[in-house]
Amino acid sequence: MRFTSLVIELIRARPRLIVWIAVLLQAAMWLFVALVFYRSPPGNLATLLAFGREYEVGTDLGPPLPVWLADIAYRAAGGHMFGIYVLAELCEIATLVTLYHLARAVVGTQQAVLAVLLTMTALAFSSAALDFGPLVLARPLWALLLLHSWQIIGQRRGNAWFAWSIEVALLLLTTPAAIFLLLLVVVFAVSTAGGRRTLRALDPLFALIVVAVLALPYAVWLMRAETLVRPALPQLSELSARALHAVWLFGGLVLGAAAIPVLTILNIGWFAGTNEDAPIIYRPPVEPLARNFVYFFALAPVLGGVLASGLLGLDVVVGGAGVVLVMSGLAVVVTAGDLIAMRRARMLRMVWAAAIVAPALGVVLAVLLLPWTGANEIATSMPARAISDFFDESFARRTNHRLRAVAGETQLASLITLHSGRPHLFIDAEPARTPWTTQTKFSETGGVVVWRASDTAGTPPPEILARFPGLVPEVPRAFEWLVTGRQQLLRIGWAIVRPKGT
Repeated sequence: MRFTSLVIELIRARPRLIVWIAVLLQAAMWLFVALVFYRSPPGNLATLLAFGREYEVGTDLGPPLPVWLADIAYRAAGGHMFGIYVLAELCEIATLVTLYHLARAVVGTQQAVLAVLLTMTALAFSSAALDFGPLVLARPLWALLLLHSWQIIGQRRGNAWFAWSIEVALLLLTTPAAIFLLLLVVVFAVSTAGGRRTLRALDPLFALIVVAVLALPYAVWLMRAETLVRPALPQLSELSARALHAVWLFGGLVLGAAAIPVLTILNIGWFAGTNEDAPIIYRPPVEPLARNFVYFFALAPVLGGVLASGLLGLDVVVGGAGVVLVMSGLAVVVTAGDLIAMRRARMLRMVWAAAIVAPALGVVLAVLLLPWTGANEIATSMPARAISDFFDESFARRTNHRLRAVAGETQLASLITLHSGRPHLFIDAEPARTPWTTQTKFSETGGVVVWRASDTAGTPPPEILARFPGLVPEVPRAFEWLVTGRQQLLRIGWAIVRPKGT
């Protein structure tokens, strides 16, 4: 016993404790990175919040649930991005804990820990940790749906139907890829004897009624917005390019999950010493239906998502990498056998820890070092609070009115809408995207128009002048990055559209 790793003994004796320690430490690490090195939201999170402020049933960003939850979390945190980051990490924790419960039902408690630890490495590299949105929220919902699907099909627990129906409805309100994911569940149920037996009962009918009631408002919006159109299939001349794109997406998934085969290879007998007495992680035998369930939902979302994305020319895999790879760790554990020997445990721990820490360390190094190369800008280094405060206060001083709307460059305008006053976002280049305001209404209530200044005079771009004739630019305002390095200061050109009657 004294020569056995403490971690291995904890996996044997307290598996749930190991899972919670691992997922909470990872969440704390990312929250620390966000609070210290993020001065503005990552990705399109600021635009998501600007849309969430309006509480529309549907927008061009997709179903409403992620947008609404983002705004609720932002308000609950007192107008601080910390609330959104906590929400994103709660989604990550819920995904991994749900996966643990599913893996425990398939391979037992001890090997379930290994499945979670392997999956953590795949999610760390393949999906964003703090960029909350449909791809992040879909992960725990998909994991919960898989858990209750197994309870219904494999364990014949009829009381799981109600939770299953709620999760289906929430998934439909989260991502357009929900139809694809639900189709996979139906295919598996129809193709197995246990699934067909389950579908003969009345419970599926009641579940569909619950789903229809919850998803009805968004379905009505889709029909009224006329967004339900048949996807454009590629021409014959485009098939080779689309196939290459699909291969590229598949390669990205393989690269994101690369830590799993690395850890697997390091644990085979070739690398173990001749005198090493490796500890064993045991499981009860896996029944054939459970094995088929794990393999199907580990492979079908990846292959189907890559194929669909390639045909449609999408930039990301349908459903997101974090969704399609969520069963990858469990599939490897099921393949490994009933007895898994943990050889060279110290090296395995070091490689696993490096795989978890590497993405966060990469973010920190990019923020600190890239500005000194004079290369691309780091969007999270923009001083969002200083930008929003300046334009809100400038508009109030000039017009004696509260800032009600912001237009111009969408990225900059979205940062200004994060101010405590929460002005409306107006995408003047595509007014249909922001139906809560129009060009006429913007002219009546007034607002600020912003753009990247290319000269010291702050001359507006021609397209902005065409949409706002008579615009009088102000002196550009310069802001410092979190780390300026060799970069130029962030210069924002701006102009005020005064409210009518002032």
